[in-house]
Amino acid sequence: MFMRIPRFRRTGLFSCIGACLAVWAGNSAWAKNQPAPDWAQEAAKAATPADPGDAAAVLLYDEYVITVDDQNHAVERERWATRILKPQGREWGHCAVDYDIDEKLDYFHAWTITANGQQFQAKDTDFEDKGAYDAPELQMTDRIRALNPPAGDPGAVVACETQKRLAPYMDEEDWQIQYPIPVVDEALELDLPPGGHFAQSWSHYPPVKEVEGGANQMRWEIKGMSALDLENLHATPPLEALAARMSVFWGDAAVNGVDNQWRAIGVWQDQLEAHRTDPTPEITARAQALVAGAPDLYTKLSRITDYIQKNVRYFIVEKGIGGWQAHYAGDIFRNGYGDCKDKTTLLIAMLQSIGVRAYYLHVDSERGVIDPDEPSLTGNHMITAIELPEGESDARLMARVKAADGKTLLIFDPTDEETPVGLIRGELQGAYGNLADGADSQVIQMPVLPPDSGGLSRTGSFVLAADGTLSGDVTDVFSGVDAAGERGLLKENTQKDVREGIEVGMSSDLPGATFKGLEFEQTEKLDQPIRLEMQLSAASYAHSAGPLLLLRPRVMGSDARAVPDVMESKARHFPIEIGHPGCWRDSFDITLPAGYAVDGTPDPVNVDVGFARYHSTVTAKGNTLHYEREYVVKDVEIPPSKAADFRMLEGSILEDEKGAVVLKKD
Repeated sequence: MFMRIPRFRRTGLFSCIGACLAVWAGNSAWAKNQPAPDWAQEAAKAATPADPGDAAAVLLYDEYVITVDDQNHAVERERWATRILKPQGREWGHCAVDYDIDEKLDYFHAWTITANGQQFQAKDTDFEDKGAYDAPELQMTDRIRALNPPAGDPGAVVACETQKRLAPYMDEEDWQIQYPIPVVDEALELDLPPGGHFAQSWSHYPPVKEVEGGANQMRWEIKGMSALDLENLHATPPLEALAARMSVFWGDAAVNGVDNQWRAIGVWQDQLEAHRTDPTPEITARAQALVAGAPDLYTKLSRITDYIQKNVRYFIVEKGIGGWQAHYAGDIFRNGYGDCKDKTTLLIAMLQSIGVRAYYLHVDSERGVIDPDEPSLTGNHMITAIELPEGESDARLMARVKAADGKTLLIFDPTDEETPVGLIRGELQGAYGNLADGADSQVIQMPVLPPDSGGLSRTGSFVLAADGTLSGDVTDVFSGVDAAGERGLLKENTQKDVREGIEVGMSSDLPGATFKGLEFEQTEKLDQPIRLEMQLSAASYAHSAGPLLLLRPRVMGSDARAVPDVMESKARHFPIEIGHPGCWRDSFDITLPAGYAVDGTPDPVNVDVGFARYHSTVTAKGNTLHYEREYVVKDVEIPPSKAADFRMLEGSILEDEKGAVVLKKD
């Protein structure tokens, strides 16, 4: 069930990776019924858009008023009203407000105005106050107060009003202005103290000129915001990466210019973590012992990052500003646990102990959420940027990028326990992050790795019997990013579950297949490929057609991507996610049954669309049939203008994968 919070609240680092928002419906009792206020009754009179599409609800009104005092402390009031259009739209009436120990919730009131004009005020029995996160590794003070509204049926309007005091150390608000449902009327008002100033930035929406009210009062208004409906689209970036939003800053954070705003955010982060990364004697001794005898920088980095990945457990204990500020490196080292920014803190301290500089890099766990043109604290994850010395050219250190000041930075995520130093997983490739480096703080784009950064090489040797039974041995070799994915799979599942998953995955290619053996090798060393050895047999793999046998030379595995809307030639307005760069190869030899010869093979396939290429051939020599293919991906996503190229590529892959060889008796 989706529970609407006033905005997509992604502006805290507390979530890191794997955090999940708790969802519930409440039961509790509150005071005497009061009529809905004038603003709510006026909002309920607003007409539903003439063409709401398939929307299950419509946001009629959404207004924020942020009042800042002369100490730059802010109070935020929000009023919003939602009309429920369909039964499944009830979830949009489940209003909620998030807060923590440093954000005092002054009040939360709500009313329901039914389609026939009846009014119900939400009582205490309709609210529940609960911790925001229910994962056992998250021990935090963040909370959510949520409403399950009375009489929340189709046709009703649910109106909610909240007021809270923002954390005293925050001087930014991220205004989400687009949702999966239409918005009729929305506004943000900023009331500053005498002499106060502000700055703003916009993402996926042209800047709206503020309207000045009284002294130091600015107001932005937007009417008729269309819904961002991704429900029936496939392979799109996440909603948060596409939805329109605006960030507003006040106080010291209110500087003009995109670069200056990113720099101010980085300086704030740098100051917040001052001395947190100072290495203790124990940290220095451990770091130097780890790198003793290391022949090169890669080995030094590998030993230290491997230590962090395997010995610092992902566990969060946070209170208030602890959602942004790391613990001290010495405490993290001694306790043996921490969150994403804690792991980065300890890594920076250990690298400092061996003479290597490193920096905090604030990112999001999903590509596209951080917009380089909209400086803000949006983002939910912290990783590390390691400064490489001039001239360092070790090919294993792939995930490198040049900063604006000329530094060569190696991007590494110490929270990711499966990906070795030198690589980053696909979701981070091509994404942006804010580097905290004092006056040199800046937004940087993380690299898109070359195709040899990951992939799968699969070889198979099979024997085909005259009755159509196929049996043989298969060896899978996963490398780089793909090996990291396999390690994650093995870590999170039992051996039995892994085997069953492989069998189910292969069933579409080899119905009724039985596995006589299945064994993984080289799973412990992060910088080594993983091997999977399989022995299998599949009855009735080849099909009889009179004196002929028909078989598919592509025995197993598929490179095709399921993106139905693109393949159906529907209009595409958003980028198409294509995974991560890599090279996937299949090489299969099939020994034919005695008395049969090849009578026909599919034509070779050669497709190159720039962002990817695909090649396959089927050849016969003596009594052996050989199938070979290679699929190379160079990008992580492509613009919608390349949808036709994507269709051509996928169509060619699908055609090749269905191709059949005809065998005829001699």
